[in-house]
Amino acid sequence: MAEALSIETAMLNRATGDLARVREEIAKVIVGQKDVIDGVLICLIAGGHVLLEGVPGLGKTTLLRTLARVLDLHYSRIQFTPDLMPGDIVGSMIMESEEHGHKTLRFQPGPIFANLVLADEINRATPKTQSALLEAMQERTVTSGTSTYSLNPPFLVMATQNPIEMEGTYPLPEAQLDRFLMKILVSYPSRAELSRIVEVTTKEDEIDLIQVMDRDQIDHLKTICKEVIVAPHVQDHAIDIVMATQPGSSSATAITNRYIRYGSSPRGAQALIECGRVLALMRGRLHLSLDDVRTVAPAVLRHRIILNFDAHADGENVETILKSILSDVTARSPGRNG
Repeated sequence: MAEALSIETAMLNRATGDLARVREEIAKVIVGQKDVIDGVLICLIAGGHVLLEGVPGLGKTTLLRTLARVLDLHYSRIQFTPDLMPGDIVGSMIMESEEHGHKTLRFQPGPIFANLVLADEINRATPKTQSALLEAMQERTVTSGTSTYSLNPPFLVMATQNPIEMEGTYPLPEAQLDRFLMKILVSYPSRAELSRIVEVTTKEDEIDLIQVMDRDQIDHLKTICKEVIVAPHVQDHAIDIVMATQPGSSSATAITNRYIRYGSSPRGAQALIECGRVLALMRGRLHLSLDDVRTVAPAVLRHRIILNFDAHADGENVETILKSILSDVTARSPGRNG
């Protein structure tokens, strides 16, 4: 028994240490943005995808490129524009001539065939092109003609949206937004962080990054995350939070019934557990706590809630409403700190 506990402790310490070192290496390039870095890492280990929203120039592209270097993963970037076609993302069949003049068709893989894919300004592409990307995200496969090609794990799509330029864009439908594990808001840096950014980026020397993990170690981390214990009361708390966003349900709060048109789908409850497990591992535990669930809840649920007209008329937004819901659910939770 003691030997088993010792092995478990060593496994936990190594996993937590690896994740901490990944964040330390990224911090050499990305100043601040701790919540963004943690969120992208959580989505990678949990096997989901992440949507980032923020104005240009906040380091979103640099973050994913740095993560690829630290984890030795293949990175690609797709700049979404109105004229981008599905074949530009997933690939297409091309005609080739052999030595004797025979013509053959060969599939030329597109930029989606990478481990880390940056879908920059996804809302600038047409719905048809968006759907091609989202199908690959969901199925982890690409179909061309009669052939189906698998995408190599790990596979993470980090899509970005620019919240200030909305003319000529095609906002993602709610059903497609639901496929993202998290939606993270990227804020402006503080004065101290901005000073550090200027200092780091204006140097001529390139920052040396150490490779911390590879594909096999990432797969091992995913296995360990599945072993993080989820107590019944913690699972019930995650379910309570999701049901509290659904107007008309027995768990709905007063603000839910007043301001929310549609609440979170069951994917929200699954995401709370999956993301919470990775966060628990980052914090050095092999059990999920109520605080882990509440910490990831805003990023997991903000894109899964649709407000009604009254909310907009009263100046309410998803962030304030979610904060109120989490506060109400926590107050009536029997083990609010467990």
